[in-house]
Amino acid sequence: MAGTIRLGTAGWVYEPWRDNFYPKGLKQKDELAWSAARLGNIEINATFYSHQKAASFQNWAAATPDDFVFSVKGHQFVTHIKRLKDVEIPLANFFASGVLALGSKLGPFCWQLPGNAKYDPERMEAFLRLLPHTPEALLDLAGKSDGLKTEPWLDATGVTSVRHAIEVRHESFATPQFIEQLRAHNVALVVADTAEWPYIDQTADFAYARLQGAPGAEAYTPDERAIRGEWLRAWSEGRPVPDGKYVTAPESNPPPRDVHAFFVSTDKDNAPHNARAVMAQLGLAGPGE
Repeated sequence: MAGTIRLGTAGWVYEPWRDNFYPKGLKQKDELAWSAARLGNIEINATFYSHQKAASFQNWAAATPDDFVFSVKGHQFVTHIKRLKDVEIPLANFFASGVLALGSKLGPFCWQLPGNAKYDPERMEAFLRLLPHTPEALLDLAGKSDGLKTEPWLDATGVTSVRHAIEVRHESFATPQFIEQLRAHNVALVVADTAEWPYIDQTADFAYARLQGAPGAEAYTPDERAIRGEWLRAWSEGRPVPDGKYVTAPESNPPPRDVHAFFVSTDKDNAPHNARAVMAQLGLAGPGE
């Protein structure tokens, strides 16, 4: 049986989308509901910059259809300041900050490393061992939080799965050792689709793509976009993708995978239209359509 493909954008508050993707006169407070009805998932980026209140997550969850999930970007204190070193308590604080209030709408966590962070096998292994993969393990780690400015949110009602993806951008990560590390911990390697990181190796029981505008380009042509759409289809159906670039080699007999994909970054002006075009290509509809 094929996995579920969810297509969307990174964020939903973006001025150029008004009177473009969003209909004229739509109130800003209604933009999330409009997006969520027409997309399969959205990546929350605000969590990278600061801890968000549980009430915010509850409001976001309430504004979206039943069959919708959010990906949550990991806090920069873990990835950019501590650079994955000695991060048990920072991780606990992040998980206790309110993210669990998304309940059934909680999708994967995405950990994006800075571009100049080099591969350190021991540090990476210590980080991967800390990542919880069940609601129970997540609650256990969140329970170690210390120093939060608000009361820890330790209610995982509705959370059924805990998944993690990691985005790297330095060439030193292009080694089979790193790929095997991720596979051993069932952590997805983010398909960034950039000149700096063009690799599409699959390392977990789900796929995670942050499609940023074709390597070396600022936007996708329709043909390039269609190729990415076929990648998503192949990952979900458990078929090899022979036309991508790999650190190791294409899997000869891959399993079907759930797919979380987002159009982001340099082609952000066109992100929702790209997502909708690929959804049409794959015969997908938004949960509110």
